[in-house]
Amino acid sequence: MTDKNTPKKTPPGAHQSGAPWRNFYGRIHGKTLNQAQKDYLVEDLEALSPGAVGWDVNPDRTPIDMATKFKGKPVWLEVGFGGGEHLVHMGETYPEVEIIGCEPFMNGVAMLLGKIRKLGTQNVWVHPGDVRDLFDVVPDESLDKAFLNYPDPWPKSRHHRRRFVTQEHLEPLFKAMKPGTEFRVATDIPDYVRQTMEEVPKAGFVFEGDPNDLSAPWSDWISTRYEQKALREGRTPHYMTFRRP
Repeated sequence: MTDKNTPKKTPPGAHQSGAPWRNFYGRIHGKTLNQAQKDYLVEDLEALSPGAVGWDVNPDRTPIDMATKFKGKPVWLEVGFGGGEHLVHMGETYPEVEIIGCEPFMNGVAMLLGKIRKLGTQNVWVHPGDVRDLFDVVPDESLDKAFLNYPDPWPKSRHHRRRFVTQEHLEPLFKAMKPGTEFRVATDIPDYVRQTMEEVPKAGFVFEGDPNDLSAPWSDWISTRYEQKALREGRTPHYMTFRRP
């Protein structure tokens, strides 16, 4: 018999929290935050949580009650929002929807919080971590649109499996999106375009548009600082639209 005070052993392949082992690649922290950014994280971040996402607060992976949390409104998702320009732009442009942004890089999270505080945006929610943890607790067919803008390119061939456009990420995204909804991808990396056009349809999405002309941005697009950097360095933006049948 095991004593009730004996610590439970973590199952093989899992974190102490009970989370499955998931390799995470990329930065969480960058240059030192200024005091205002530190204040945003302390004062504003918790109130903008989309719900119990982390394994530390939701070890049973209970699904988020989307209807209650988001008042029955359409819910959009942006994966890796960078500095938050596009996320806040969409929130301001479409006040009738609720938008969740997932970003593990805390400097980017702090930048977004500063924009939200300045503009008073009311419909943007923030998960400062791995989007796969959100996929665990988002009910099937509950998202109305998704965005992937200028994701980390992982240019070396041996690192291509780290890109978002792999089945590990795309399959749960497909499950989480409602039938008929749109998934947008923007990138300036030709090989990322190749992998996107190959892998996203494998997950069940259907490409829309002309595969030979990916140069036209969406009518509500805002050029982000990452895109401006790409343009300055002579790289060409590509815009791809997929739909969940």
